[in-house]
Amino acid sequence: MKKVLVATDKPFSKVAIDQIRSVVENAGCKLELLEKYTSEAELLAAVEDVDGLIVRSDIVNSNVLNAAKKLSIVVRAGAGYDNLDLAACTAKNVVAMNTPGQNSNAVAELVFGMLILAIRKHYNGSTGSELRGKSIGIHAYGNVGYYVGLIAKGFGMKVYAFDPFVSADRMKADGVEPVNSVEELYKTCQFISLHIPANDATKKSINKKLLSLMPKGAVLVNTARKEVINEDELVALMEERSDFMYVSDIIPGNQAIFEEKFAGRYFFTPKKMGAQTEEANVNAGVAAAKQIVNFFKTGDETYRVNK
Repeated sequence: MKKVLVATDKPFSKVAIDQIRSVVENAGCKLELLEKYTSEAELLAAVEDVDGLIVRSDIVNSNVLNAAKKLSIVVRAGAGYDNLDLAACTAKNVVAMNTPGQNSNAVAELVFGMLILAIRKHYNGSTGSELRGKSIGIHAYGNVGYYVGLIAKGFGMKVYAFDPFVSADRMKADGVEPVNSVEELYKTCQFISLHIPANDATKKSINKKLLSLMPKGAVLVNTARKEVINEDELVALMEERSDFMYVSDIIPGNQAIFEEKFAGRYFFTPKKMGAQTEEANVNAGVAAAKQIVNFFKTGDETYRVNK
């Protein structure tokens, strides 16, 4: 009997676990749980004899893979997968997958929760502004970007997007205006919603030169990764431009500077909250379970992210 482990220091909801268990056990597999663990040693012991592994933001590195003697597949329940060591997975012949699209609406709704908080000045009693008629730029038009555009149109906003990997025709079909360069996007839009991955090409790419292009009253919304922001240059820009605001689902490394200098002009969630909804919790967990079951049954590698 194949054994599937759900290892989460931030556990899935009970509803999600019940549905994951149903998927796994109906396929003739055994489900085990490791929740709220506090050390890598606990994880290493738990993976020793499992065939499949489901994680959230938990780190799956060479130590974990070396301990997991029988492991053939690991699925990150969510879109981002930088917590998986892909090279180590490949070296150990372990298939690594993510669950794209399952958390997308939850992340997109958080974008607007933080954006409204910013332009309403944290509801401090002073006069804020509205979204209708304003321009929003979507930097990377994937699953989350699509939902951001959909919600923005409901607010009556002008929606622009830049993504060299998505066709202009597809964006136009969704009612989104494509732009030809990232510089054009930032120059055109008062609000920018970031959805780029963190890789060698994007790390620290959101810098002072780029952000300086944004119009007056600019708000940068980051639900992507902290590594894509050049944090020192962001601070330098905000020192020069008192109109610029930054809201993020990722606490920056220089949070103390924001607290000292930019009161009322920033907001950070206490931990990454984009996927922290009941619905996303269930969707991503169940998708991960189904992908593992399908891999065991037919070798389906549709969402494989390693070579």
